[in-house]
Amino acid sequence: MTDSWEVSCRPRRKRTLWAFVGLGWAGAVAAVVPAASTGKGVWLVPGLLCAFAGFAALHRVTVRVGADGGGLHSRTLLRRRSVPWSEVAELGIRVRYAHLARGQESRRVSVRLRDGRRWELPLPRAWTPRTGEFDATLDRLRALHRRHGSGATTAEPGPLTVISGRTTGSGRLGSVVACVLLLAGAALAARTVPDAGAYEREWESATPCAPGTPAAVRGDCLRTVRAVIARTEPDLPKKTSWLYFTDDRPMERLAVSSEAAEQFRAGDRVRLTVWRGVVKEVAGDRHVWREHTPGAGDFAMLAAALVLAAGYPAARVLLRVRGRRRPDGEVLPSALPFGASLVVTALWLLPLCYLHPAAPFASPTTTVWTSLGTLTTLTLLVWAWRATRIRPPGEDGEPGVPADQEVFLPARFLDATDYNPHHFGTHVVVGGDGPPAVVPHPGPGRFAARPLPVSRLTLTRVRPIREGDADTIPGNWHVAELDDAGTRVRLAAAPADLTRILRALHLPRTPAAPVPEAGTVTP
Repeated sequence: MTDSWEVSCRPRRKRTLWAFVGLGWAGAVAAVVPAASTGKGVWLVPGLLCAFAGFAALHRVTVRVGADGGGLHSRTLLRRRSVPWSEVAELGIRVRYAHLARGQESRRVSVRLRDGRRWELPLPRAWTPRTGEFDATLDRLRALHRRHGSGATTAEPGPLTVISGRTTGSGRLGSVVACVLLLAGAALAARTVPDAGAYEREWESATPCAPGTPAAVRGDCLRTVRAVIARTEPDLPKKTSWLYFTDDRPMERLAVSSEAAEQFRAGDRVRLTVWRGVVKEVAGDRHVWREHTPGAGDFAMLAAALVLAAGYPAARVLLRVRGRRRPDGEVLPSALPFGASLVVTALWLLPLCYLHPAAPFASPTTTVWTSLGTLTTLTLLVWAWRATRIRPPGEDGEPGVPADQEVFLPARFLDATDYNPHHFGTHVVVGGDGPPAVVPHPGPGRFAARPLPVSRLTLTRVRPIREGDADTIPGNWHVAELDDAGTRVRLAAAPADLTRILRALHLPRTPAAPVPEAGTVTP
């Protein structure tokens, strides 16, 4: 590592990583030796896995990140990269949520270049809540950027841009890949529909073999074989249920459903119906088991389900495309309205595909079914499109409440103040005889109300919800940033409600209110 770098980041637990490097490559060598001596390729798979693990550990242990007056520098096993400060537009935080570690998230430094591209530094990296060292390193990097970047200044740094999977500025590659894979699976399932339908029809039309049927054609007719069950083996967790036959005739065992394995008993005499070399039915005095033959409806329903499943990541991509012109860090609308549309579509589409896989318009009933279902889906998609529209500040709509009536509007002050101690407020009451006040309930009555200091408040700007604001507020709300005698205070509410609150505070909200630019997200 270069000692002249003012900020230097190295990986932690280097001894552990080097141990993994040694174990990985030792495992790879141990797998290659028997593969070369015996000529069996089965050893190559564990060898490749061990080699990959060793390479990944080696990549982690050789990472170096530093910064000095010349810019940012990153060194990995395969690449070295240096970017001067003049090409860096801003430094932010990239957040990724950990599903296995509940309540934790990983944080890395996100570098936005002046040409619009983003670069995530491999180090530093932290997991919440242990982010003290990460925050200190990021502050030093931002100080270097202010000192040596284009338009260098010693002013106080602005709020950080925080980018996560639900904000603008994050990639959409994962959603695109998921959508493509699901559509590919749907195409394969749809391609199987004709063959499955033909197989199903042949099985349904098969007849018992007549006496004297040549052996060459006996596979296409139904052949009956008698057998005696020796014992049964109902399924255990994650295992298959089996029927075992006496003297291994006509076979040693047969995989059946768990219900069949429980119904049959040792000593039962059964008749096996064989078609094309496959046992399709086992019939006894107490129970009859039939093998499920996947038909055209099964594969058509599977294809439709995969297409609908692909619709959700496609909706996420659509929302990111709609928000591509918004500043980085703004929280995008949720894709749940599209998800609800897809669920309702599944309620009518999947049964239709199962019962009528090849002819959805073959009869008046299916025609009405398909037409009404399609109309319902189109209506829901239009609703979802409107519900997920990104509403810039200023597009509020009418509050729709008389000015002289006391109303309780859902709103949250995101910062603790003397009139919002411990973030107790859930509503703001306006109108009526009293002044605007914060209350911890939706009314009626002004119990526990804390009046707002109207004379101290000044409106700075109105902006959409951004990553770093409270997670408990809806994503379609807006945030008014107020100046409370030199202290910044954030008030969040639905657009129309926020307009009414600002008017009650004599802070009229207009479309000309400043909107945030990239790099001005409050963490």
